[in-house]
Amino acid sequence: MNNEFKFTINSIAFDENYQPSDSTRITTNFANLARGESRQENLRNALTMIDNQFNSLANWDNPKADRYSVELEIISVDMDIDHEGNGKSFPTIEILKTNIVDHKTKKRIEGIVGNNFSSYVRDYDFSVLLLEHNKDKPGFSIPENFGDLHGKLFKCFVNSDAYKQNFTKLPVICLSVSDNKTYHQTENHHPILGIEYLPNESSLTEQYFKKMGLKVRYFMPPNSVAPLAFYFFGDLLNDYSNLELISTISTMETFQKIYRPEIYNANAAAGKCYKPDLKNRDHSLTQIVYDREERSQLAIKQGKLAEENFIKPYQSILEQWSANYAL
Repeated sequence: MNNEFKFTINSIAFDENYQPSDSTRITTNFANLARGESRQENLRNALTMIDNQFNSLANWDNPKADRYSVELEIISVDMDIDHEGNGKSFPTIEILKTNIVDHKTKKRIEGIVGNNFSSYVRDYDFSVLLLEHNKDKPGFSIPENFGDLHGKLFKCFVNSDAYKQNFTKLPVICLSVSDNKTYHQTENHHPILGIEYLPNESSLTEQYFKKMGLKVRYFMPPNSVAPLAFYFFGDLLNDYSNLELISTISTMETFQKIYRPEIYNANAAAGKCYKPDLKNRDHSLTQIVYDREERSQLAIKQGKLAEENFIKPYQSILEQWSANYAL
């Protein structure tokens, strides 16, 4: 059996004219911003926040704080399921790509791919499989081989010809910190990423992303109020330029301010010992309307869609491929 699935990559601009597509997984994160009476204003405000944060961090040779702007692409990854090339594909992964426009030099600089990370299979694992496994059971446990298939699919994609033809560097995914962990400040300080934090214990998300081949480090960038989780291959601090790192920080911190204002738009910055609190009332709201409850409901809905259209009908193919897959 062929050990490689074929991937097709499509992209759409995430700008003030962005219209959510039914076939795009990542729109569940962004669709709230892109519909209703305030859709264009929401998008414009979010993009302005990203640009302002970028210029705040890239402050050298930038006296008016207006030298740069960030352009975003939603990258959709479809996988040919049965190797026959008969059009049967499934939307496996969606990520964001940043591009940087330098208005001084009139150059467009490639940013980082990854950033936000969405996956139907991850929705299935966390919102269907994990919930079913723990239903009516005392305590909490993780199903056997939890995340194995998803991890192998992700590694297969990153090592695919499609990925290498479209992107020059490996992905960096930037997520929120966990609200049930405690983070301790270290002495390590990076000029762009900021102050490094260490968690008191490993989280389920860390373990899940480790199966995808990703390591994690936690940094609180300058002028930020909480650390971000950076998942990466290789060497985060040396494999990427300052502008590349800033493009990820400015983009993902903006979305976290919208999604989780209690943590990332708090009025007090994280101290040396920090425990994120989603019930923190001392925070400010952005002027962007976002329905967090709907996002949680959609994760369950899409997890079930993955189960019905991918996991169950192609179970034997996926199990055989997973058993034989090795880098």
